[in-house]
Order: sequence, then structure tokens, then C-alpha cells
Amino acid sequence: MYKTALLKIKRDLINNNNIEIIEQTKAIKQAAELIVENEVVAFPTETVYGLGANALQEKAVLKIFEAKGRPTDNPLIVHISRREQLFKLIKGCILKVADKLIDEFWPGPLTIIFKKSSQVPQITTASLETVAVRMPSHPIALALINQTELPLAAPSANSSGFPSPTSAEHVYSDLNGKIPLIIDGGICDIGLESTVVEIQSEQVNILRPGAITMEMIKKVVGNTHLVKTINLKEHVKPKSPGMKYKHYSPSTPLWIVKKNSSITKILKKNNINNEKTLIIVSSETLQNLKLNQIKARIKNLGSINDLNYIAKNLFKILRESDLEDFKLILIEEVSQKDIGIAVMNRLTKAATKII
Repeated sequence: MYKTALLKIKRDLINNNNIEIIEQTKAIKQAAELIVENEVVAFPTETVYGLGANALQEKAVLKIFEAKGRPTDNPLIVHISRREQLFKLIKGCILKVADKLIDEFWPGPLTIIFKKSSQVPQITTASLETVAVRMPSHPIALALINQTELPLAAPSANSSGFPSPTSAEHVYSDLNGKIPLIIDGGICDIGLESTVVEIQSEQVNILRPGAITMEMIKKVVGNTHLVKTINLKEHVKPKSPGMKYKHYSPSTPLWIVKKNSSITKILKKNNINNEKTLIIVSSETLQNLKLNQIKARIKNLGSINDLNYIAKNLFKILRESDLEDFKLILIEEVSQKDIGIAVMNRLTKAATKII
């Protein structure tokens, strides 16, 4: 058991992107010391909070799996702060299309899978011969990697299977006593994990959708590569986090309500129109509900015209709902376009039923 410390970095330093000044803060100095000593530390990225350790030390990486309760056949993403760090992690040359994606989207929420070098231990990649790498854009993440001078393996800083953390409070709720330090950098900007891609000779495979969408990738690669979303086949080993296991789930059972479904009819048919049921719907749907017929609690997911807002607040609203002793959560599906594809990817993996 650890006595988990929570150290905050001022918002103005983050907003001004003062990486060199952030590197000198107490939080970064203390976190870097712990990581060099093969400990784990939680820190914010632009996507979600990560749980970081030295990606090149098996002993350190094992502590990530232990703290999260994460299956060891689920590979980790390695985070870097400078392009030259990539060459220690990968084997062979960088393909031209990967170069284009790096130039366009790094630093940012895109993870690319490469053939791994012998310096990356098997535990980091779940015994795969590939390694997933990204360069985050959050100044705290970059400052921490700079200060340690190490690549950091960093999955989301939550208990495995639960909604990813988008605030330091979420991390503390899951991992208090299991890790030595959490760096508090406020709310994450995107709220969903990075897009993960694998590059083949004539195809870019999206293994996990995120804020870097298929359309954005197509614009960069042009006609040189087909861009395709890949779903994991049964019994195939996952090359990316978020492909195999049930993820992002609140403790309360979650049903996805299709756009063409009537919420009032679902409540009546399943005998769940009571205060122990929570309905999470868009602003537009909320306006059209016959509230006098509904006894269940209702929360506003946000406007269907602002999918970025919905993405940013999705895990937050699921976590908040989980604390309110509901027996069932119903959540409305969103349009599968842009980042809405990533939202539905997370909801589908979290849901127990789609109606």
C-alpha cells in the first residue's frame, strides 16, 4: 500500500504551454524521481490521465499491470517527447506514410504501431513483436518525459475495465493506495483515448478510433493507402489497447438506446420507469421527451451538434452516474461520424445491451 500524494500544477502554466517551467515544478521533479526508481506515476495527457512507468524496465512496467489489475496480454502504449526517442524503440526504418502521419499529428492523440526493437521488454508489448508509440501534446506529459529522459509506458490511469479517468479525482478514486503519486493537471481536453493505427504495405488499419478520425487520416495519406477500421477477430491477440477486453464500463449495467427507439416504450416494456433508472440523452432528445410520463432520472449528454463536447464528458458522466446508486443506465447512441465513431466504440464496449 502507498500513501498516494496528489500534486497540482497551476492551470496558467498548462495554458501557456510552459514546458520548461513545468519541468522545474515540485510535481514533475518528484514524479521523475519516482519513475527513475522504477515506480509508477499518474499524469494528465490531452486524451485521458495515464499511468506511467519506464517502458524499458520490466520491473517498472509490471507495477502498471498490478496497480490497474490489467491482463498482461493487453499491450501498452509507449509515450515519447522527441522524435529521436523513437529510434530506440523501433526496428527498421519508418515507412513514408508513417512519416506523413507523424509530421501531421505528432504531438497529438495518434498512436502508431511499429516493429519493436530488442530494447523494449516483452511485458510492455504483451509479447508482441510490435510496439505502439505516441507523442502526447499535453505540456505536463511532455515535461515529465523530458525530465526522466525515458520513454513512458502509460495506459489509462484507472482500474482495468472501468471508465477512463479525465480528472485527477477519477484517478484518486480508482488508484488511491495503489500508486505513490498523481499529478493534477485539471480536466483532459479530449476525454477519449488516442486513435491507434497500424500501417501495412498498402493499407492503414485503424485499430482503435479516437480524435484523429478516418477522414483526417485519409487527407494525409491521399491515394497511396486504403484507410480501414479493423475489428479484432475471436482468439486473435490484440495489437492495441481497447481491442479485446470489455472496457470503459461503469459498475451499473449500461444499455445503449438506438436513435429510432422510443425511450418511453422501453421504460414501460422493461418495467424500469422508476427513480433507480438513469436516462442519458442529448439536449435535442430531452426537449422532445414527455417528461410527465417519465419517473426515471434524466441527464443531459450534450448537443448532437457538438460531438467533441460529448466525447470530452462521456467518461465523466458515466463515473458520476455510477456513484448515485442506480440499478440501470440507459444512454442514447450518437451519430457515427467524426469523433462520434470513437464515442460509440467506447459505449459499445461498455454496454451490456443495445436496444
